[in-house]
Amino acid sequence: MRLAGSLHLALLLALTSRASGLNIPLEVEQPPTIVTQTSGPIIALPFDNVVTIRCEAKGNPPPEYRWTKDGQDFIPPHITTNKRDLTGGTFVLHSKNLIQFQGKYRCYASNKLGTAITEEIELSVPSVPKFPKEEINPLVVKEGEPVVLKCNPPAGVPPRQIYWMSIGLQHIEQDERVSMGTDGNLYFSNALQKDNRPDYCCYAAFSKIRTIVQKTAMAVVVKSLKPDNESANSSDASPPVRIPGLLLPSGVQTEKVLLKGEELQLECIPEGFPTPTVKWMKLGDKLPTRTKFLSFGKLLTISAVEERDQGKYKCIAENSAGEVDHYFDVIVEEPPKWRTEPPQSQLTVTGSDVHIKCSVGGKPPPDITWRRNGEFLRDDPEGNLRVFDDTVVLHNARPEDSAVYQCEASNSHGSVLANVNIMIMNMPPLILTRDYQEYAVILGGDIVMNCSVFGSPPPNILWAKNDTLKPIEGDRFFPFHNGSLQIISAKKDDSGNYMCAASNMEGKSTVTAVLDVKDPTKIVNPPQDMQIVSGTTAQLMCQAEHDESLKSTFEVVWRKDGEEIPLSSKENSSVQKFRYFVDDGMLQIMSVNLSDQGIYTCIARTSLDEDNATALLTVLDVPDAPRNLHISEIKSPRNISLSWIPGNDHNSSITEFIVEYGENKWHSGRWTELQKVPGNQATAELALYGHLNYQFRVYAVNAVGPGPPSEPTETYKTPPAAPDRNPENIKIQGHLPHQMDISWEPLLPIEHNGPGLEYKVSYRKLGVEEPWKDHLVIRHSFVVRNTTTFVPYEIKIQSRNSHGSGPEPKVVTGYSGEDVPAAAPQDIAVEVINTTLLRVSWTPVPPVTVRGHLGGYNVHWIRKWSLLNPNKILNVRQSLSFPGKRNHAIVPGLEPFSKYTLTVSVFNKKGNGPRSDMVTFNTPEGVPGQVHMLSASNAQEDSILLGWAPPRETNGILTGYLLQYHLINETSLEVVDSQEMNISGADTTQWRLQGLEGGRLYQFHLCACTRAGCGPPRTQEANTITTEPAKGQQTDFSTQGWFIGTMCAVALLTLVALMACFVRRNKGGKYAGTPPPRQRPDMFSMEKVKEKEDLHPDVESQGMNDDTFCEYSDSDEKPLKGSSMCSLNGNDAVGDSVSRDSLVDYADGGGEFDEDGSFIGEYSGLKRRVSVSEPSGPGPVTA
Repeated sequence: MRLAGSLHLALLLALTSRASGLNIPLEVEQPPTIVTQTSGPIIALPFDNVVTIRCEAKGNPPPEYRWTKDGQDFIPPHITTNKRDLTGGTFVLHSKNLIQFQGKYRCYASNKLGTAITEEIELSVPSVPKFPKEEINPLVVKEGEPVVLKCNPPAGVPPRQIYWMSIGLQHIEQDERVSMGTDGNLYFSNALQKDNRPDYCCYAAFSKIRTIVQKTAMAVVVKSLKPDNESANSSDASPPVRIPGLLLPSGVQTEKVLLKGEELQLECIPEGFPTPTVKWMKLGDKLPTRTKFLSFGKLLTISAVEERDQGKYKCIAENSAGEVDHYFDVIVEEPPKWRTEPPQSQLTVTGSDVHIKCSVGGKPPPDITWRRNGEFLRDDPEGNLRVFDDTVVLHNARPEDSAVYQCEASNSHGSVLANVNIMIMNMPPLILTRDYQEYAVILGGDIVMNCSVFGSPPPNILWAKNDTLKPIEGDRFFPFHNGSLQIISAKKDDSGNYMCAASNMEGKSTVTAVLDVKDPTKIVNPPQDMQIVSGTTAQLMCQAEHDESLKSTFEVVWRKDGEEIPLSSKENSSVQKFRYFVDDGMLQIMSVNLSDQGIYTCIARTSLDEDNATALLTVLDVPDAPRNLHISEIKSPRNISLSWIPGNDHNSSITEFIVEYGENKWHSGRWTELQKVPGNQATAELALYGHLNYQFRVYAVNAVGPGPPSEPTETYKTPPAAPDRNPENIKIQGHLPHQMDISWEPLLPIEHNGPGLEYKVSYRKLGVEEPWKDHLVIRHSFVVRNTTTFVPYEIKIQSRNSHGSGPEPKVVTGYSGEDVPAAAPQDIAVEVINTTLLRVSWTPVPPVTVRGHLGGYNVHWIRKWSLLNPNKILNVRQSLSFPGKRNHAIVPGLEPFSKYTLTVSVFNKKGNGPRSDMVTFNTPEGVPGQVHMLSASNAQEDSILLGWAPPRETNGILTGYLLQYHLINETSLEVVDSQEMNISGADTTQWRLQGLEGGRLYQFHLCACTRAGCGPPRTQEANTITTEPAKGQQTDFSTQGWFIGTMCAVALLTLVALMACFVRRNKGGKYAGTPPPRQRPDMFSMEKVKEKEDLHPDVESQGMNDDTFCEYSDSDEKPLKGSSMCSLNGNDAVGDSVSRDSLVDYADGGGEFDEDGSFIGEYSGLKRRVSVSEPSGPGPVTA
């Protein structure tokens, strides 16, 4: 019969089509489904004000709730309304009279389509634990016998802890002989006299309810084995040996049943004398590696037991008298549990076969109970319902078979329950997704467009684009089983409308989805790694591009080391947060400090996507102070080694350490640099001065700057000693002729090395074998008096103090005081080189007459008068100093054509010696300066009247003038024709130039000349006029009255202009020498004269080496540049034309000077040739 039932079940299973798990939208009518329930059991603690038992379900129509307690209908006192479903099953019990609500509760959620139930929820309300009040008689035992003090702790809310203590709360000492069992009792394997006490107390602590209870104290009296008439120390009697026994557990074998995953505890507490030891073993196997032994080996524990841990275990208690053992039969069981998963709800069409399988396991095997809508379900062989132990079959299911089926599996350790919603229905597709739902995706991203559809049978779903009925195909389009469509790597042309069409045998439905593909957000200017000095402002740039349609959601967020940076705002005005600013994507960090170092991430994001970029910000700061300074002596107390541990360099390598010292004797409170140490070295060897109290500190330096100093060391005292060095920078001077002043740089106070510093000054004449003369002084100067003038001495100075003298001093040489020289140079000779230059020579004075360090020679000269005006005495005095030992010198700056006297003297530091005998000489004539003024007036068709004033500096006797004139092309400004003529007569100041072309531009150059040559020219331009006689009348207008009057007026104006110029000249005015702008001759006036005077500088303002007009040579071999303009005769050489600005041409063999600047060449005589020719044109015009 059993076999036939099994075959029948197999046949039904083969003919039934299994439906998938059910997930029906709430828009469709459906039976209730439990979504929230309180998992039991519930333990109500005494301090809990309320206890909430939850039961919430979903369904359409919304479910209604009812409760049972211990299988009976129960009306909760306080129901909590479910806001979503309007009714709810959750209720609240208040602490008052909570004990009456103990029991097992079950929730039923029902609507017209079925009922769902919860598992039973057990509520327990434990009472406050307490020990019963009782009187316990003292426990009297003989020495060596076992003792058991029973605790019998009250039940309560776990966890529970048992303690044995005295009335004074002193723990009872436990060991192999005395121990507490897992039941809370205190076991003595054998009693000893020390166990006598009246206050054995058992305490039970319940941590969850914060309660500790105490049992009435118990007394133990141990009878001694000694006779009463013997003292305690009279013999060495001990309890008799007794073979072991077991106080716990009793019997030979114990069965131990526990659930899988619990902790196994096996306990054997022996008794006997001597105290037995306990060993453990597992029969037929080794003890698991998770095994632990507690309570002095009496308790075996195995955590999280598994089925393989079950079997037989044995404990053995043994002592010298024998052994005893006990067996444990360990059985591991487990409550019911689903083998894979609970049975799933199903949706199928009318006429289908439905199979509900409840696959559950457990030990012992659980019993399975079936319910329908909470009511027990029976097998119905005559109908379409069959119940086969763990399976229910609905054959040819009908809509009225729709219900909630419950499968509950239980054994002695618990139960599991599953609600299975079975829905038998036919329904056309119902699309739950909103029509024209808009979707947005970033270019290249993935997007899922939903099409949530419900129907029975399950509808087929098709996606098409832009109202076409052609299904979407391609390797980038993936339709899901739930109706959604995924597009991967979206492209711009994917934008558009998509149609979702759902159909089954009952009908068809469609919706439209709108897709928009957006441009991605991209950071185009990411932040860059940077190093920043602490205290400055860091700027990290982050600029991004994004789709314009997402502008409203675009934002830039900054993170530091993964944490978002709090930016400044009006609502949050803390100083720390005001250090961060973001402006147009740039993050500014004000007053950067070391805490700002890290990785900064810029996140540019919209509602659809984001891009990020990171940069490392490294903060550079001065190094931290060195620490742990340590002093150790090397060779002596004054030679030490200072070591330290460098501080953090803050990302900038330490370049050097500076060791400073402070001392409280001479410079209290001041720190002075002592030594610099390379940055890769953390020690310094220091040489110290004596008799000082030192403190040292060190600071580090890097590229950012110096860091803070370390803490100073303890005071280090150095012993006194002799000075280490002698004075330096010894100066020997002679302020007076017969004394010698000696001074030196004294030792610094810290260099004294001890008290009583003084200096030993020793001196003697150089080269004379005589003893040193010594003097002790405290000051740093000494005067030797009554010395011979300017005699060399040897001097040495040695430091000394109360502890000795310094090292042997070095000898220096100096001289006693100087006096002025006693002799004058002899054999003074002068050689006139040119009009402004002179070579003077002499015989040097004997060295002995110098009477000091030779300074050099002074040359003094006086210009007595000009040879042009001998009656005017000038007496202009000048001098030059020529340092060093020498016998000649070059004297520049003389005036031409003048009378001079000259003397020479020697000098030293003390002053000048007597002057030499006076010599007299004359300077030759020179070329004159520029003519004072040049004007062109009274222009005719073929002539122009030129007027001028003589040069201010003639530098000799004027012999006449050289006139050059050029015909100029007014268009190209080129010279068309050139002519020159000599004008004799120094007093000539006007000249009418004839033979000119009418209506043409001329340029005139006029030079003044002496026998030495012609000076620089002055330039002027002017035009001749053009006349056209009237027709039928030929009249000589020069005879007309108006013409004569005009010429007289012009002559008068010219005379007035000349007088004004001479007045201005006498007042210091200068006249320019550059050509003026072109002007008409008949426009000449006083204003024009003034303008010309301002534009034409004086000849003195031009150099003597004027390349345009005058260059002079000191020999016949050197030609003259521009000689056609500067000589009176084109074939004659100009004499004495040496430039006053250069001495190079006079050097012998190439024009060189010696080191002291004196001239070393020989002067060769100059040939002076002056030729003045008579003018070839008309004679001078006299006014």
